[in-house]
Amino acid sequence: MNILHIDSSILGDQSVSRKLSAAIVSKLRALAPGADVVYRDLNSEPLPALTTANAAALDPAAPADNDEVRALNAALAQVLAADAIVVGAPMYNFSVPAPLKAWLDALAVPGKTFGYENGAPKGLLGAKRVIVASSRGGVYAPQTPMAALEHHENYLRAFFGFLGVTQLEFVRAEGLKMGPEQAERAVAGALQQVEGLRAA
Repeated sequence: MNILHIDSSILGDQSVSRKLSAAIVSKLRALAPGADVVYRDLNSEPLPALTTANAAALDPAAPADNDEVRALNAALAQVLAADAIVVGAPMYNFSVPAPLKAWLDALAVPGKTFGYENGAPKGLLGAKRVIVASSRGGVYAPQTPMAALEHHENYLRAFFGFLGVTQLEFVRAEGLKMGPEQAERAVAGALQQVEGLRAA
């Protein structure tokens, strides 16, 4: 089993999403002894944003003739080689961090992660399991006052769904900025979710 572990928080050791993503990877390794793990910290080593100059990376047949294109293609190769992908995804300004968005942009490659069939898009990553470690300062559940500002998990569901991922799971800690007691309960609840993960 190949596990790709992605982190994107700027908070280092204080990050809840990093704590949760590490716990998820540990759980998956316990479920699949001998699993290989590739780790990528998008905060310390961000991918280049897609630009006109490096958009050739979106063409699978394009030569990797510069460092930016090579970096984008390497990120895609890591995803294609993974059986399970664990994504540490804190909510920043109601969505995902910019380095995580750049990584996601590198994955949407026609012919590699999605295609078209009878004029409709078809995702090609259906065999992969994706587990998102989600951390949020407020509470954005449906029927709450902040629900309309939830462009974080909804975006990730839409994106991975577009790529054909059907095994998409969220381990969530929210309300982290709503007082220490709430934060403690949220993290404890999320870690309980991790313990409940099962083999795919």
